Amino acid sequence: MDLLGATGGPVRIAGRELPRGELLGWASAVAHEIRGADAVAVHATASVETVAAVVGGVLAGVPVVPLPPDSGPAERAHILGDSGARLLLAGSDAEPLDGEPPLIPVDSLPRNGSAQDDAPADATALILYTSGTTGAPKGVLVSRSAIAAGLDALAEAWAWTPDDVLVHGLPLFHVHGLVLGVLGALRVGSPLVHTGRPKPELYAKAAQDDRGSLFFGVPTVWSRTAADPSAAEALRGARLLVSGSAPLPVPVFERLSELTGHRPVERYGMTETLITLSARAAGDRRPGYVGTPLPGVETRLAAEDGSPVPPDGETPGELHVRAPLLFKGYLNRPEATAESFTQDGWFRTGDIATIGPDGWHRIVGRASTDLIKSGGYRIGAGEIENALLAHPAVREAAVVGTPHDDLGEQVTAYVVADGVGGKQLIDFVAERLSAHKRPRVVHLVGALPRNAMGKVVKTRLPGITP
Repeated sequence: MDLLGATGGPVRIAGRELPRGELLGWASAVAHEIRGADAVAVHATASVETVAAVVGGVLAGVPVVPLPPDSGPAERAHILGDSGARLLLAGSDAEPLDGEPPLIPVDSLPRNGSAQDDAPADATALILYTSGTTGAPKGVLVSRSAIAAGLDALAEAWAWTPDDVLVHGLPLFHVHGLVLGVLGALRVGSPLVHTGRPKPELYAKAAQDDRGSLFFGVPTVWSRTAADPSAAEALRGARLLVSGSAPLPVPVFERLSELTGHRPVERYGMTETLITLSARAAGDRRPGYVGTPLPGVETRLAAEDGSPVPPDGETPGELHVRAPLLFKGYLNRPEATAESFTQDGWFRTGDIATIGPDGWHRIVGRASTDLIKSGGYRIGAGEIENALLAHPAVREAAVVGTPHDDLGEQVTAYVVADGVGGKQLIDFVAERLSAHKRPRVVHLVGALPRNAMGKVVKTRLPGITP
């Protein structure tokens, strides 16, 4: 099957531009070098070399393993060893470590090759590594057909066409930046402007100089944009601002709407599921919600005992998904794969959500860290975080459950704020939410620990200090 569109605009990464024909010629040369390999790793920097290497894997029908450029030696060794990658694609300036696969310097290959994209639909296109709460990262097998189904559903939901100019500066080793942000543009045929880094001033420049119309960002990007009125103002000419990879705080949604004139589109997905829920370009966009299922996607909520949870908009449950864009399984981990599905074939996301009678979904958080059981109540951390963020002095907030002798767990908040005390914040939340949802402890800290995609790493919260 053809994963890439027949025609399309150029790709520009950090100022280096490739016309589509030249990109395909270069990728064809990559495909010639790697054809027949079991898997290849790509040193996934924000560069045209990364795009050529990934597209080369697509053309050759060889699974691509994106290697985060900031991965430490242990993580890097695990990904390379676990994936079985036999070659490493990178720029000629890369320095492989001892024991790593042979390096193919992508920038030394010609740009006039010719190759057909004719691998079967069920072939693995990407092996993406994702970390759970315990154990080493697992390799997620993503098929060509899943990527195609997911991108086509998003193109429909967002009215994404070749007339758009996609702008983002996200890492090229995750679903957001690589699948949506590169393969999406190539499949739809829209030009891509990757800003190198996701900075508000670079997004503003792309909006003005490149007529950017479709912008992808994580909440950290949009929070910084909302704090930069001049950059936000430059995005008024855009068509759509899309936020994902973590919940967008309601105050950021509202501030961004005020400054840009756009109500952001929020969506939800995982490495294992690609994007399953989204607001629509032509529909409603509600702060704190991630929309409704994309075409072909089914969802349901389940209680801890597996019983159904009603779609009443209030009762939280674990979100289950069934769709043609689900992953094929975890590489070499049949037991982990089996455990991630229910007996009747639904994927267990591990995320806690509510679903309203109208089908709108709100993600409460991860079952492992964001569902707090306190005094017989089931409390979602996300609701409390949004309440804290509504205080004008609060810049960041993360809420977890911590052990309590009487309640089982107590609501504990870690907050980055200026000129406000913990007692004031507890009272502020109590005025807005049910009394049992108020934090019992507030730690005022200088910053929250985040990963490369801007998500707060809650398992590291107890170790941070004011």
